[in-house]
Amino acid sequence: MTDLLITDVRPYGGDAVDVLVRDGVVAEIGPGLTAPEDVATLDGGGHVLLPGFVDLHVHLREPGGEESEDVATGSAAAALGGFTAVFAMPNTDPVADSDVVVEHVWRRGQEVGLVDVHPVGAVTVGLAGQQMAELGTMAASRAQVRMFSDDGKCVNDPLIMRRALEYASALGAVIAQHAEDHRLTGGAQAHEGVVASRLGLAGWPATAEETIVARDCALAREAGAALHVCHISSARTVDVLRAAKAAGVRVSAEVTPHHLLLTDSRLSGYDPVNKVNPPLRTAEDTKAMRAALAEGVIDVVATDHAPHASQYKDTEWQAARPGMLGLQTALSVLVHTMVEPGLLDWRGVARVLSERPAEIGGLSDHGRPIAAGEPATFALVDPDAQWTVRGAALASRASNTPYEGMRLPGAVVATVLRGRITAQDGKVSP
Repeated sequence: MTDLLITDVRPYGGDAVDVLVRDGVVAEIGPGLTAPEDVATLDGGGHVLLPGFVDLHVHLREPGGEESEDVATGSAAAALGGFTAVFAMPNTDPVADSDVVVEHVWRRGQEVGLVDVHPVGAVTVGLAGQQMAELGTMAASRAQVRMFSDDGKCVNDPLIMRRALEYASALGAVIAQHAEDHRLTGGAQAHEGVVASRLGLAGWPATAEETIVARDCALAREAGAALHVCHISSARTVDVLRAAKAAGVRVSAEVTPHHLLLTDSRLSGYDPVNKVNPPLRTAEDTKAMRAALAEGVIDVVATDHAPHASQYKDTEWQAARPGMLGLQTALSVLVHTMVEPGLLDWRGVARVLSERPAEIGGLSDHGRPIAAGEPATFALVDPDAQWTVRGAALASRASNTPYEGMRLPGAVVATVLRGRITAQDGKVSP
């Protein structure tokens, strides 16, 4: 059903109106609208209406990692979190480095139908960093890939990175870099600093991120190409980005919810749920992430949703895989870290969770204004809600949330994709 009347909602936190949707498109906005007999009604309850969220960075684990997540469970988590489009990273088994694999992921997203699933193609064959993958073939496939990344690994070879940027530019695509100089992070287990030293954990220096970002900004400038930097975590990386943007480099960047909120002080108990790549850093870094997001130096929030089955996470620290769930908690963490302190208003939330990610990802039908004639793709948010996070109650197949037991503000009460309700009151709508 793509005809809908949404009553008593506040677009971007403004005045209350009703929104009439016909054939998946906003037909009319105003107070006191009446639903025709053939149109269903969604009571907005005076809540905030935002454009549907877009996540540039998720791991859906399909194919090959279905014990941790698949397209169906990941899509459910996304819809419940207010997301209407997600970009699925290529570190699957087999790797998404061919038209066959990216089309499989795209097709599964279409079959599930809860969110638009956009596969991210690998930059190099097998994520090995040795030979460029067939970017053109993936771009021309039914999946129409427009973002490429070796996420989980850095494209360390500058020549390959340069060629990838040049080739992607010709395709109208973007290269998303996992910025980590592996020569500086071999065996690393935590942010290099006081906490890691005290716990006897090998350090992951922030320099390993900053140097790759600086190098790639130079390469992107030379190629005139679009570069996107994944999961920024270091305060000094912000300085690099600010300078590059001022120089006209086409660079965008994301920060994860966990790097906005959590610090390496959580590592004291060696709980692997706090193990992530890049690692949780210091309070100074977290403060810098928030300020840069408010300023616009960091463009978007992306979850880096990384589910892991218990056999990969409930182990000793050294053996545990890095990664955290993020889709269903992203909005609440953003409210807690950015909205409540006054760093972002609701239009700012729309900018970093919807509008700018859609622009970076090349999605013309997401992140659109809430206005007549635009796609009816929304997230309905209760700004006054409080809820307690329980990993076992989340929609993901895995339960590795670092927010277990936390009470967080703000909740998504409904998600609408082109006029169809995909999630409402904690349940997905098939």
